[in-house]
Amino acid sequence: MKINVYNTILNEETRHNELKIEKSIICEDSNKLKSPSGVQKLMIEQFQLHKKAEEYVYLVSLDMKCNPLGIFELSHGTVNISLIMPREIFIRALLSGAVGIIIIHNHPSSDITPSSQDLLVTEKIAQAGKMIGVELLDHIIIGGNEYCSLKEMGVL
Repeated sequence: MKINVYNTILNEETRHNELKIEKSIICEDSNKLKSPSGVQKLMIEQFQLHKKAEEYVYLVSLDMKCNPLGIFELSHGTVNISLIMPREIFIRALLSGAVGIIIIHNHPSSDITPSSQDLLVTEKIAQAGKMIGVELLDHIIIGGNEYCSLKEMGVL
C-alpha cells in the first residue's frame, strides 16, 4: 500500500491551504496502521522516530475503514516540548478527507510516560474532533523501541 506524506502550502492565487505530496512510502502490510504497535513500527521504519534528538509530532489521517489517507509532520520541537494546535491538525485532516486521525510523537528521553501536557492536548484534540466529526482514534508516544497508546491506557 502506498501512503503519501504531505505538507501544506499556500495557493499563490487564493492564499488558501493546499496539500503537497512530499514523498510516498510503501507499507507492505495494509493492517499496519490498525494497531498501536503497527503504527509504532511504521514510524520507526519510515521516520526513525525512535532516534530523533528533538520531539516530532506526526498526524495520520484515516478514512472510514481506517485506511491511511496521508501522513503529516505537524511539529518539530525541542528536546522536551513540541507545540501543536487543533487548528493545524484539523486543517490537514479535513483537506485529506479524514474521518479519523492518529497523533504520534516521540519522547527523546525514551520515557514513554505521558506528561500532563500530553494528556491535556489529547483531551483538547479529542473534543475538537468530536465537534467536527473527525475522531481522534489514538495518541501514541514513542520512546526508544517502546510505545504508549493513550487509547490502550483508557484516556481515549
